[in-house]
Amino acid sequence: MSASHVDVLLSLWASTLARHGDAPPFADHKDLYDMINASEVGDIRWQSFEGNYTGEKPSTNPPPWMDTAYDVWFCDPCLSTSDHIASTVHRDERQWGDFMSGNWAWDQADLIAEDLQTIGSMFVPIMLGSDKMTVSVTMRNNEYYPLYLSIGNVHNSVRRTHQNAVVLIGFLVMPKTTKEHATNTNFRKFCRQLFHSSVAKIFESLKPAMSTPEVVCFGDGHYHQVIYGLGPYIADYEEQVLLACIVRGWCLKCLANRENLDEDALHRCRDYTEALVEKGTLGELWDDFGIVGDLVVIKGTFKDHLVNWVEKYIHNQHTKC
Repeated sequence: MSASHVDVLLSLWASTLARHGDAPPFADHKDLYDMINASEVGDIRWQSFEGNYTGEKPSTNPPPWMDTAYDVWFCDPCLSTSDHIASTVHRDERQWGDFMSGNWAWDQADLIAEDLQTIGSMFVPIMLGSDKMTVSVTMRNNEYYPLYLSIGNVHNSVRRTHQNAVVLIGFLVMPKTTKEHATNTNFRKFCRQLFHSSVAKIFESLKPAMSTPEVVCFGDGHYHQVIYGLGPYIADYEEQVLLACIVRGWCLKCLANRENLDEDALHRCRDYTEALVEKGTLGELWDDFGIVGDLVVIKGTFKDHLVNWVEKYIHNQHTKC
């Protein structure tokens, strides 16, 4: 029912109640919508934010994608994970199996036990997944693809039986442009940057509880402290390249040159990658190591990296006076 029809209905309802000195529960459609939005019963409400290009633009006729605002829609992951934990469907005896039996989960539990502020907290690994093949087109000719969330504490059998163990957490936008600008370096960089910035923004509310325990109600009605942590991201190769900031065609697990992937090579790790970013130029990172080094998003705080990259770029592009 449209807003105007709601107003007409409420007006007619008010006229019938006036003789009794009464009034309907809502004054107009806005009052009704405010009540619905304020209700805590039901699904987690959707939120949105805008992303746009903030770099330098041509003085005349800039490409359309530079002036477009891109809406990203999401649900609060902190509320979504709390719903997972509180669900009586997922309630079971405590046991270590499936994802939680792996080395990574145990290593995280050891780190939690070593910290006096977090010891005794339950570790809740966040599992994500997305699929660019599932695309929906909305207004302004924008395309979106879904971002899904689950937690590692849920048994695989529950996840496979569609008991709300996997939920839709957001829609990531896919910037579009004309064929003329599709291969433009700045456009491709903007697409990568928008993806990483969007994911960082979506999980902003979850970040404090990754180091400070949060008290959450469980399916059995009891409350307990939990610590969240970003776990695996399920994606195909194209999205893995985007996530890991790796040049397309390079191996995601090791540093073998893409011309000879069978050679013995070191495994990729964050510490080594950050050391390369600190010391190498953007060209060296791209050509010799297959690393996309010009994204702001690498870890939790990005200021130092951004300053270093800008400084290196200026030195590479401009000779000293």
